[in-house]
Amino acid sequence: MRGGKAIPVLTILAGIVLAWYVGTYFMNAPFQRGLNDRRGATPTFSEFVGQTMSQPKPTLPAPHQVAVNFFENTFQRKVTSGQSLVYHSWVTLSSTLLGFLFGTVLGIVIAVGIVHVLALDRSLMPWIIASQTIPILALAPMIVVVLAAVGLTGLIPKALISTYLSFFPVAVGMVKGLRSPESSHLDLMHTYNASRSDVFWKLRLPASVPFLFASMKVAVAASLVGAIVGELPTGAVAGIGAKLLSGSYYSQTIEIFSALIAGSIVAVVLVTTVGLVGRMTERAMGARPA
Repeated sequence: MRGGKAIPVLTILAGIVLAWYVGTYFMNAPFQRGLNDRRGATPTFSEFVGQTMSQPKPTLPAPHQVAVNFFENTFQRKVTSGQSLVYHSWVTLSSTLLGFLFGTVLGIVIAVGIVHVLALDRSLMPWIIASQTIPILALAPMIVVVLAAVGLTGLIPKALISTYLSFFPVAVGMVKGLRSPESSHLDLMHTYNASRSDVFWKLRLPASVPFLFASMKVAVAASLVGAIVGELPTGAVAGIGAKLLSGSYYSQTIEIFSALIAGSIVAVVLVTTVGLVGRMTERAMGARPA
């Protein structure tokens, strides 16, 4: 990151951390004040601030508490340990990638059908849009129960929930991409007596690549959300969603925030990876580097 861009980003980050610490004090102060009254303790202001920042089960954990917990559960645990965030992230990542693969393939197939079949364009697209109005928190338990009734448990239900969230941006982006060639280019292909398959493979598909990878960035992030949500009704014992659920059961807010940071890091890695693959693909196809 260049110096000109680093300073604004670091300034905003510092502001967020400062606001977080202020929020930690005000959120944890009532409990700490009541605890001190019961104990008959009269700490100084600085001691009281320190107490609000070091509670074992705070209402809002301080940034340093989350950082310490994240470091311990990431670098000081065996990756096979049930406390390891690396282990939980890998479990969630597995269903995320499988759901993302299913969603990308499904989205591309739907987009190709919509572009080439007028009846699908008029009938299927409204239903695709309407499907995204159903809250995933309401749909996820239904998917889990139905698939469990036919003997499908574990990775597949979570992957299908991820598929549900990830196929939509791919389908919409791919439709826009396949329709992006200008009419003059299409007329030129027709002048050369090109078949529909030639137009697709040599004009429409290459033109859709930037749209595809842009939509895949959104899709892979949505797929991660779907995997985490899918772990909640399945009773999963591993995964970021399971970590969040167990933390909420036992009021382990520090564990919850650490799991959220782990999920954010996984999302950044996935989106960045898709972006890098997209740029490599475009350059291999002859696009000029930005």
